[in-house]
Formats: sequence, structure tokens, C-alpha cells
Amino acid sequence: MRAGKSGIIAALVVLCMSAAAAADFVDRIVAVVNYDIITLSELNRTLESFMKRIEKSQNVKGNEEVINEARKAALNGLINNMLIDQEAGRLGVVVDEEDVNTTLKGILDEKKLSLNQFKEMLSERDATLDDYKEDMRRQIVKMRLIGKEIRSKIGVSKEELGEYYAKHRDEYEGEEAVRVQQILIIAPEDAGEEKRRTLRENAEKVLERLKRGESFAQLAVEYSQGPAARAGGDLGFIEKGVMLPEVDKEAFRLKMDEISDVVESPVGFHILKIADKRGAGVKPLKDVRDEIKESIANEKAQKKFEEWIEEQRKKSLIQIRLD
Repeated sequence: MRAGKSGIIAALVVLCMSAAAAADFVDRIVAVVNYDIITLSELNRTLESFMKRIEKSQNVKGNEEVINEARKAALNGLINNMLIDQEAGRLGVVVDEEDVNTTLKGILDEKKLSLNQFKEMLSERDATLDDYKEDMRRQIVKMRLIGKEIRSKIGVSKEELGEYYAKHRDEYEGEEAVRVQQILIIAPEDAGEEKRRTLRENAEKVLERLKRGESFAQLAVEYSQGPAARAGGDLGFIEKGVMLPEVDKEAFRLKMDEISDVVESPVGFHILKIADKRGAGVKPLKDVRDEIKESIANEKAQKKFEEWIEEQRKKSLIQIRLD
């Protein structure tokens, strides 16, 4: 009996030693970045994700050359992420759970997806919500860091705007468009006939005041429940076919500075005024200036960020221990 117990204990010791050795092997250090480490298990998780994406578009399973290149790329990505996190910590750039959840909610609202639908979509891509949120956190950190360290120092000249516009003119082809001011009285979805009649009467009263010469912008601020109410109801240029059919038809029928009658739609009651018109064709530079400025600034920021990462790598203590 004593011999039996000794044998069991010896076996347990061997098993524990084997488990410890295995854990040590799996989590051995593959890189040191200043005062932080990257383990083999972290690298393997990232590599697995890399390979799944590559294998969906290319038949590279078992290709050692591709795997080695992917491993290097994965490790470089982890090192860059660590440098970003370290610099963000030094500068006090913080992204908390609330920031991530707010950004995620915005994405779900834009795509009109529920959280469960989004999880299913991620699952089809072999990703989890936690993975996605961590990637998102890093992206937000990166964008805030760019804003703090890089974006604030970037300028765009008139010459650059003109050159970009000339080079990308085909990207700014536009449909016929009108610049619309709107006063909208919203009708709730469950509004009955009597409620809708009352709301229409309210809209008609506003229209009467407009006909007497009162300011459209002022009445929009006062009565409109639609977007841009605070901006005098100015919705900017809207291309044909974008608005609700009833509103679209009336907007493109009106002449410049003409005010419509009350237009009824499923949303409610609209009063429209056309502030400007634009024919189909290439949009003028003045209409796309802000968009072009943003594009140029983004290109410059990305280039500067790549240079910044290289500078961080040069001045940091980075040891790669990957055989």
C-alpha cells in the first residue's frame, strides 16, 4: 500500500512538472519592448487570426514561407501596439470601456444591427466581440494619439487642395442636387387621423407666417423638429433620390427661394425652401473643399504616424527572442 502511494505521488510530481514545463514553453517570452513583454501564446493567437484571414483568400495551408512571413508581421504588429500603448500611457491618453461601448453603439446604429446580429457576423469571421472591442480600443487610442501628437501639426495648403481636386475630379461626379431648408413637424407612428389633422394645422399656421414674410431660418429654429433645426433647417445639398419620395419630388420641383406648401409624408409634415441648385456633373471645389481637406490630412497623418512608429522603435529597447 505504501509503495502504491509513493508511485501515485511520483506520478503526480512528474505530471505537475510536465504541465509547468508546457506552460513555460507556451508562454515563453518572444519579445521585450522597453519594460513590457510579448509571450509566445500572445503571438500564436495573433498569428492564428492572421492565417485565418489569409487562408480565406489564398490556398497557403502548410506553406512554411507564408507562415514565417505572417509570424513576423504578427510580431511587428504586437510590438507597434505595445509602443502605442506605452506612449499613450506616458501622455495620459486613456480609452475606457465606456468609450469603446459608445463607439460600438454608433457602429451598430449606423449598420442597423442588433448586438446579437453583430456577434453572429463576427463569428462567421472567426472573431469574438471581446477581440473586436480590444481592436477598437487600440484604434481609438491610436486616433487620439495621432490627434495629440500628429494631426494638430498638419496643415493643408490651397495648392494641395487644388492639385488633389484636379487629380481626383472623377471621384466628385455628382447627381443633380438642391440645397434644402426644412421645417418638419413630426407625426408619431401611432398618431391617429385626428392627431395628424392637428399637426397639419400647426404646419399650415407656420406656412402662413412664412407667406407674411417672416424668416424661414428663425421659424425653423422655433418650430422644426427635424435635423439641422438649430441651423435654420439648412440640410445642405441633397442629391436627387435621397430624400423621402414625397419630399424629393417637391424639392426638385421648386424654384430658387420658393417655399413649398405643406408636404405630408410618413414622417410628418414638411415645409421646404430651396436655397441653391446644382446640376449633374463634377461638384465645384467649394462644395468638396472640406472633404478634400480631410482626405489630404488623413493621408499626411498616416504617413506621419508610420514615421512616428519608426522613431519609437529606434529609441526603444526592443529585443526579439523568436527563433
